[in-house]
Amino acid sequence: MQINDELMQKSERTVLGLQQMYLDAGYAPYRMSKFEEYDLYADNKDFLISDNVITFTDTSGRLMALKPDVTLSIVKNLGDRPDEVQKVFYRENVYRVSRGTGSYKEMLQAGLECIGKVGRAELLEVIRLAAQSLAQISARSVLALSSLDVIEEAMAGETNAAEARGRVFSALGDRNYSALRSVCSEYGFSSESAELLCALAEVHGTVSETLPTLRSLFADSSCASLGAFILTLDSIAESEFSAAVDVDFSVVCDPGYYCGIVFKGYVHGIPDAVLSGGQYDRLMHRMQRRSRAVGFAVYADMLERIGDGGEEQGRLPGDYLNIALPKGRLGEKIYAMFARAGYECPSICEQNRKLFFENPEKHVRYFWVKPSDVAIYVERGAADIGVCGKDILAEYEPDVYELLDTGEGRCRMAVAGPRDFSYTPGTTLRVATKFYSVAKRYYLSRGIDIDIIHLNGSIEIAPLLGLSDVIVDIVETGATLRENDLEVKQEIFDISARLIANKSAYKFGREAIDDIIAKLSEMTREKRNEK
Repeated sequence: MQINDELMQKSERTVLGLQQMYLDAGYAPYRMSKFEEYDLYADNKDFLISDNVITFTDTSGRLMALKPDVTLSIVKNLGDRPDEVQKVFYRENVYRVSRGTGSYKEMLQAGLECIGKVGRAELLEVIRLAAQSLAQISARSVLALSSLDVIEEAMAGETNAAEARGRVFSALGDRNYSALRSVCSEYGFSSESAELLCALAEVHGTVSETLPTLRSLFADSSCASLGAFILTLDSIAESEFSAAVDVDFSVVCDPGYYCGIVFKGYVHGIPDAVLSGGQYDRLMHRMQRRSRAVGFAVYADMLERIGDGGEEQGRLPGDYLNIALPKGRLGEKIYAMFARAGYECPSICEQNRKLFFENPEKHVRYFWVKPSDVAIYVERGAADIGVCGKDILAEYEPDVYELLDTGEGRCRMAVAGPRDFSYTPGTTLRVATKFYSVAKRYYLSRGIDIDIIHLNGSIEIAPLLGLSDVIVDIVETGATLRENDLEVKQEIFDISARLIANKSAYKFGREAIDDIIAKLSEMTREKRNEK
């Protein structure tokens, strides 16, 4: 019987092709129930993309959950056979909170797991199938991989502080080099470890491009994991899929579950990773399994956004770099920096009602947006890069690369209050702010109970009218505070305008974006030297 392809959605057709590929590679189909006991997810919440789980009580009184993840179910139900290799693939619906709507959504996933006696050959096979899965989705795709073992060995012996290790992984994941250096300095990392971590952070390119750098780093260090990683990359370099793989140490996963090689897959024009996977031996150990494991999942719900030409539907035409600038004086200063760097666009200074301003020669397209919206445009892929304040990044924590501190718009996030106010330990502190998340994290880290009063403006007046005890807000000169008998009580962090990039856009526009970074970096260094 002939099946009409038009009866299936694009994601379903793609998943059907992936299933056939995995079957041909010797993987067996795996079926599972839609439900699992809730304890499975409660015990492994950090492994889940979201810890929001739909639960219900079954007829026997057990607390059950609609499946938010497939891997945990497979590991739980597949027999532990460490001396064998078990290969399975799946096509399953999972139930998670959608980032866009904030409500639960049924999402189709396809993927595979290789569990048991997993060696280099099995690992390379899974990487190959991941790269081929991306190629089947779109001709313009890339599999970015890194090694958690290398990162962890670079930190070995430097600190046992979970906060420090978490901040290192966070800085690597954000491609925030200055934050990485600050963490190494703050926690007293040796110069060898700090230099290796910073060097790894800057490694990004094809396998053939990055191998010489990695070999040089291995020669200058005692990192055995780096040597093992290089051997794996050597095998990839000799394979037919090597051109589809990038080395990128900004690809990180939770080291409490993952180890060794981890990877994410990107398709040109889609703002998020459409594939994610890696080695998860630590999850196996936590679930009291002796087997090793590696696998990946393809997020089929994202594939509907790809048009027939392999690009995201609805994007502006042309191979332009889309740049979101914040409206106002800060945005004008930032545009002036881009213009001095050689990315001028004269029409942006004209009195007109245009929404976009293009320079066809430089292949850049600018548009103005509200400062607090820049990160949204970049994270969702409407803009490839943009510039916004550190306050916005700290408040909303968008999943973007933080590539450069431009030095513009310097100020501070601070706690301020009446001069005669002093906090009494053990009481609830009333805090007025428009930075809800910043205030919550700051006081939670200090063990202080707070009542947050969320305001959108005129923050300084709140303690004067008795609405709050203190405020958390941006302080530039402090003149408004002084004139109203207020003072800074604690400084939380420094603020300035940061150049950010969409993670997927950076993978495909790395050369153009790095050129901009280099020119803007030179300008910021010159400005610092003038002071």
